[in-house]
Amino acid sequence: MDKLFQIIKESKRVKTVVSLNELSQNRWSPRSFGEEEVEKEKLMSIMEAARWSASAFNEQPWRFIVGFKGDETFNKIVDSMVEFNQNWAKKAPVLILNICKNNFTHNNTVNDLAKYDVGQAVASYCLEAVNQGLSAHQMSGFDAKKANEAFNISEAYNSLSITALGYLGKPDALPEELFKVELQNRMRNQMDNIVFTDELKKTPFTL
Repeated sequence: MDKLFQIIKESKRVKTVVSLNELSQNRWSPRSFGEEEVEKEKLMSIMEAARWSASAFNEQPWRFIVGFKGDETFNKIVDSMVEFNQNWAKKAPVLILNICKNNFTHNNTVNDLAKYDVGQAVASYCLEAVNQGLSAHQMSGFDAKKANEAFNISEAYNSLSITALGYLGKPDALPEELFKVELQNRMRNQMDNIVFTDELKKTPFTL
């Protein structure tokens, strides 16, 4: 297993065209998690990273419901998932339901950036998870309405996504098709396909 872990570690570390911090280079989304419990201190550091994320008007529209494997909260989060995600995510030691507050507090108007800001907060805590020696996998495959009902979430809020969190597990414990995905190199668009100095697709930003 040590050799397999090393193969995965090497395949998932990104090959960047310019220098990049270690956390971003090593962040990826595994589906195989170990049975080790996540220390509460590490989880608090992860949530602290989310707490200090940026948001429009400092609204901080993010809310998180944390479930630990075996407890009622965890089971309710699992129940809201599509079957594909249930099959692997139920083995993670921690599941986090990511929720957004829909309106601004100061004037009760719709906050069009709420989802964007929750995404920033989740990205922040996922990087902190790497810093804490953990892995995180975000997913959208779940029934938000079912999650809202299970946790009695009012119309002022809405469930957006779920994150599985824990220590990297044995990839060969996954079904064969997922095991193959776990070994694949990470792929991204080239810089000149995503960054521009004027019109999209016509004026790429290049080194």
